[in-house]
Amino acid sequence: MTYRPTVRGRRLARELRRMRDEQGLTLQDVADRLGWSRATVSRLETGQTRPRHGDIADILDLYGVPSPDRDAYINLAKEAGQRGWWTAYADVFAGSYVALEDEASQICSWDAQLVHGLLQTEDYARAVITAGRMLPSRTEIERRIAARKARQALLDRASAPRLDVILDEAILYRAIGGRTVMTAQLESLAESARRPQVTIQVLPRAAGEHAGLDGRFTILSFPDPADPDIAYVEGTMGDVYLESAEAIAQHRARFDRVTALALSPEESARLLHEAARSGST
Repeated sequence: MTYRPTVRGRRLARELRRMRDEQGLTLQDVADRLGWSRATVSRLETGQTRPRHGDIADILDLYGVPSPDRDAYINLAKEAGQRGWWTAYADVFAGSYVALEDEASQICSWDAQLVHGLLQTEDYARAVITAGRMLPSRTEIERRIAARKARQALLDRASAPRLDVILDEAILYRAIGGRTVMTAQLESLAESARRPQVTIQVLPRAAGEHAGLDGRFTILSFPDPADPDIAYVEGTMGDVYLESAEAIAQHRARFDRVTALALSPEESARLLHEAARSGST
């Protein structure tokens, strides 16, 4: 099973790289001293393999890390290695996004094509998955629907993250799944906007050119200051996760500029209701 690094896993990987740099050691130095391959050390430092607390203990001993820091890192390795609910859908979730989304305290998303996955109705999601994934069987489609429902449970938690979504107005009039499906989706969006932790804004067609023209993206923020924001860009040829301060600042500025052009949450809610009514008549 492919390992999907969680926020804790990424934090541990960063700490391992930092400690090695402070020791003035290369990847090969560490590998030679521990009797490992260079690739093994590299995979641990890049979060590409599940950290075993025994291996982490060996590295910490090599670096001379004393307790209580040593104990904290080993505990972090144990937490990072725990399997989340998404591992039951490893055949559906190909990347790390869901594992990271699951631990976020805030999700900021801009999209010009689709309703955000956390807010999709079942019928809307089925139409999207059927058209976009070109799956060969009904079983595979329903498997992805089940996975999406499991993912959406995130918003029902007591500790649900804040979700700030900006949708292009064109999404409201793209009849995905047909008029009945789309009307139900718009009504569901209007209802979701009433949740205290959810903000939905619509970018009007009259806005013209804007900072979101390069495509959709999501910014994930986390409750622990030790975990930097992540900008996630999804593409048909692969997903990109950006963590540098510069990349995050650029995407945050883009999101803020699109937000400034969007309708207010109240105006957006009225537009959602109007679009739903026009679709049902």
